[in-house]
Amino acid sequence: MTNTSDADLVALARGCWASIEPIHVVGYFAPEPTEAYVALGLHPRLSYFAARSAAFGPVAPAVTVATFYVFAPWLVNKALPAAWDLATPEQVQGARREGVSVALRRVLGEPDVSEAVAIARRVCDGLTAPGRPLYAAHSALPWPDDDLLALWHAATLVREHRGDGHVAALQTAGLGPVECLVLGGLFADNTAFVRKTRGWSDEEWAAGAERLRERGLLTPDGVELSDEGRTIRQRIEDQTDQLAVEGWAHVGADACRRFQELTKALRTQVLASGDLPDWMSSRS
Repeated sequence: MTNTSDADLVALARGCWASIEPIHVVGYFAPEPTEAYVALGLHPRLSYFAARSAAFGPVAPAVTVATFYVFAPWLVNKALPAAWDLATPEQVQGARREGVSVALRRVLGEPDVSEAVAIARRVCDGLTAPGRPLYAAHSALPWPDDDLLALWHAATLVREHRGDGHVAALQTAGLGPVECLVLGGLFADNTAFVRKTRGWSDEEWAAGAERLRERGLLTPDGVELSDEGRTIRQRIEDQTDQLAVEGWAHVGADACRRFQELTKALRTQVLASGDLPDWMSSRS
């Protein structure tokens, strides 16, 4: 193995996450998974909450509100527990995998991803569950036999593990759900997307922005990140990267570099598919 500093490994780990994140999130934006949920009787938009929380079992909405972190409770309450009257968590999980499989094959065809899957499974072997509820729930699901779907499953485990760590970093910074969306939306240039999808009212959004302005994290007019706000948001990103490194450290730098080589073209194809929002292409 080549010599690699801790900082270099963190950067490699972030690059590896960025290379497979589009493979995971295609399941949220492509039409095929939603069609599979609708066939079970679920609401097209609200099916997201059942699909992502089904790994917990027929969970109450409060658990989803807490673990997803950024969604308005009223929106989750519209989805759960009503979804479990229409379909079991196992049925929802099956529909999710079926829909994702069809979507990935439409976008990617039938690529040979066996080597990438082998590395990804070793990465997931190095992930730990304490303090990571969404990761823990999804890690208990069986691995798909199909290689392309197995790569998506690995991307899901990496994503949920990283997301649990991100929530910890947000809480350490004293950012509640609305504040983190306001700050993150300005940081990632996706404010319009998160305002449309997270369910908070204009009044709640304005109140969150005011709290950030009072902390000096927004400019006095409240419409842009201040220097301190940008510094804190970058610190959160850095902390998230550090908390997400353990699986990639488990396989080492050379395997990380090889994984990026193997998944680079897949990432490019998914981003070019038109299924994902444009702002996702800037993640690196």
